[in-house]
Amino acid sequence: CTDHNALSVDHLEELNQQDIEALKGSETMPVALPGCSFFLGIPYTPARKIIDAGLPLAVASDYNPGSAPSGNMNFVLNLACIKMKMTPEEAINAATLNAAYAMGVQSLYGSISRGKRANIFMTEPMSSYNVLPYNFGKHHIEAVMINGEFIKKPQD
Repeated sequence: CTDHNALSVDHLEELNQQDIEALKGSETMPVALPGCSFFLGIPYTPARKIIDAGLPLAVASDYNPGSAPSGNMNFVLNLACIKMKMTPEEAINAATLNAAYAMGVQSLYGSISRGKRANIFMTEPMSSYNVLPYNFGKHHIEAVMINGEFIKKPQD
């Protein structure tokens, strides 16, 4: 994939040091799919090894009926932290900015910046964003905005 300038490479459950070195010299974004690993009972992407090598990492749901029949990104973040040993900050970055890069849409999505689409969610009050991935099974989102329009409004 790096020889062909791919934007991203998925299904990194069996990643070796040679693969990591190839990724280091490329612009290809490694993408972890923890929901797939959970559902199929296969190894998880070695996130710590990738991140500790100085590489970015994206996470995605890989939502499909065969290997990952859940698009629940809250659960994906839970798995990234619990099973792949990512910090909450790393997991949130991997699911937003890095995921946008993996799809080639980082100029429009992935972060809150002037000129980008306002696609954001607002959570219930919490002590820290560190709570988000560890309190798995709980739905924290109270409002959702897509392209600057609320599609789910906050409760008054």
